[in-house]
Amino acid sequence: MKEKANEYLQNAVDKLKDANNELYRPEEDVVSFSVCKNAQFAIDNYLRGYLLKNNVDTSSYKTINELYEQCKKINTKFDRIDLSTFDCASSEIDSKYCNEVSRVSQCYNTADMLDNLLREERIIG
Repeated sequence: MKEKANEYLQNAVDKLKDANNELYRPEEDVVSFSVCKNAQFAIDNYLRGYLLKNNVDTSSYKTINELYEQCKKINTKFDRIDLSTFDCASSEIDSKYCNEVSRVSQCYNTADMLDNLLREERIIG
């Protein structure tokens, strides 16, 4: 389980970097869909990786909210991550939530907050 956890966590870091790289392109070249999708996958992978590190089988959890609730049961510091503005948290990852530019920063900021929390907790380096 630990090896699979590390795969998820590394994938999350890579997806967040991809989203970040897209954000720092000239404004007219930014593909908001790409930023949002990479951020969504980063969030999903951070949460799955964290749970697997804590020996929790994630196969039955389909949404970010389900994963997030399990993470909060293990570590109350996850309460600092606010998913209330994250519209796709209660659905399986789907592209319909990435149509509006305003959602891009919400997705990216959530992924970044998770990255910071997991670095603070020394889950990722």
